[in-house]
Amino acid sequence: MSATPPSGIAPLDATAWTCPAPLRDHPRIVMGHGGGGALSAELVQHIFAPAFGGDTLAQLGDSASVQLGGARLAFSTDSFVVRPLFFPGGSIGDLAVNGTVNDLAMSGARAAYLSCGFILEEGVELSVVARVAEAFGAAAREAGVEVVTGDTKVVEAGHGDGIFINTAGIGLIPPGVDLRPQRVVPGDVVIVSGAIGVHGVAIMSVREGLEFGVEIASDCAALGGLVEAMLAVTPDLHVLRDPTRGGLAASLNEIAAASGTGVLIQERHVPVPAPVANACAILGLDPMYVANEGKLVAFVPREHADAVLDAMRAHPLGRDAAVIGAAVDAHPGTVVARTGLGGTRVVDLPVGEQLPRIC
Repeated sequence: MSATPPSGIAPLDATAWTCPAPLRDHPRIVMGHGGGGALSAELVQHIFAPAFGGDTLAQLGDSASVQLGGARLAFSTDSFVVRPLFFPGGSIGDLAVNGTVNDLAMSGARAAYLSCGFILEEGVELSVVARVAEAFGAAAREAGVEVVTGDTKVVEAGHGDGIFINTAGIGLIPPGVDLRPQRVVPGDVVIVSGAIGVHGVAIMSVREGLEFGVEIASDCAALGGLVEAMLAVTPDLHVLRDPTRGGLAASLNEIAAASGTGVLIQERHVPVPAPVANACAILGLDPMYVANEGKLVAFVPREHADAVLDAMRAHPLGRDAAVIGAAVDAHPGTVVARTGLGGTRVVDLPVGEQLPRIC
């Protein structure tokens, strides 16, 4: 077969190809290192953690729990490089606030203060900067958090992508709350707060100009109020995670590995809205690996599971909450899904990211 393309069709340039999930022994940083999967974990575990050291950092949670002046604080930082800057259901401004607030909420803390660093590319319109700043401020007010410090830098044209944002946040952890994967035990019930895969598909649809017959809007939201409603039932929740990069699959795998338990989920109980399922089927994606920005997964002691589930469903951000599985003695450190046909499959940690630059 001839390698020459038909007349009028440009030849493929293999040197321009990129892959968000490359070979594991790649000697340079690639997009997959930012995807929240195995490559991200290797980068942190083999480069950053040894360089920085410290017992607190070694916990590798969504936020750190630290003692300061007799108070127990949650402290987190995050950077946002989403493309495009505006998408159905939000913008990079909303995302920067809600992402940091949610990292704190996964420690049981209600966010109190945020920092904000804007990295602006030369040439970006001031009207765009103003829209993002206004969205950031509005999201902060809605989440009940105050922006107290910030910084601005400008890079030359061609050395950025319009706007990048870095945030840091602090919040107070209530007495008696101890959320960490090491507390998970066999028998814990796994609850997800609602439909998964929405944010990633929303970003992809507008980025690639795809239409699926209905607009899919991001689920971007601040989860502090939902977590407070859950903790009001019992402070004895074991672990919470917001399944962002790497999706629900990455969060479940991280919890299974850290706790040394197995996780068994019922695939048909995982809530995937029809537009997301259809989009993923067309594009060959697995909703379990698609990012979310307004959902959480909880491991709850079995005796509290029904009451916690009721409290979640009574909250606007948890009305579609569902029990999807449990922690088990079998296959420690591994996540297994029971399919609708009665078989099982391993839900592995993703290597990179199916959809890069989604947060």
